[in-house]
Amino acid sequence: MKELLKKECDELGVNLNDEQCAQFIRYYELLIEWNKKINLTRITEPEEVVIKHFVDSLTLLKYCDIPKGAKIIDVGTGAGFPGVPLKIARPDIELTLLDSLNKRLNFLKEVCGDIGIQAQLVHLRAEEGSRKPEFRDSFDVAVSRAVARLDVLSEFCLPYVKTGGKFIAMKGPDLSQELKEAQNAVKILGGKVENVEEFQLNGSGRTIVTIIKEKRTPKAYPRHSSKIKSKPL
Repeated sequence: MKELLKKECDELGVNLNDEQCAQFIRYYELLIEWNKKINLTRITEPEEVVIKHFVDSLTLLKYCDIPKGAKIIDVGTGAGFPGVPLKIARPDIELTLLDSLNKRLNFLKEVCGDIGIQAQLVHLRAEEGSRKPEFRDSFDVAVSRAVARLDVLSEFCLPYVKTGGKFIAMKGPDLSQELKEAQNAVKILGGKVENVEEFQLNGSGRTIVTIIKEKRTPKAYPRHSSKIKSKPL
């Protein structure tokens, strides 16, 4: 597992030392242990976890410029992807992990304590968190690997980002129609698509969309999640 992790990360230009590799291996062990109690992932084989969770999360470091000491929020973090791998590889970032399910955050609390990383854990729905003064317009980067469409995801995530910051959406292949349909939402929410990177990860198509925050999101957004999903902007 260590050899595969180092090899794949080296190809990304992400160099892991022995301590960081050990952190990833322990993260995997805890993921499998907790997955027997709560539903965290359907991907459990070591090689698949390395590629589809760890390395996939770290592709962000190849295709996006993350400033030193950046304040990052992982919205809808689930089992900690991509936030925890990013923090392991880049200890300098200031990480917040937000999720609506407390049992996932209990898992992440144990992970962070066990492998020795620091992260703020927030138990809130995405649309609730960005209405809190301490979170709104306050992050250099909001990132999400959620499966929601980009117009929906933008309303959940862009309100967290400070002006001049970025929202990074980690998506699958063939995003052209989804990007087109998200243009209006991105503009209303104060953003502009800065870059779209399409690439292959071990035969699977992946896309990373970087949206720059040009101006503050209007106070009317985000709306309630049911409205966000039923009537995208």
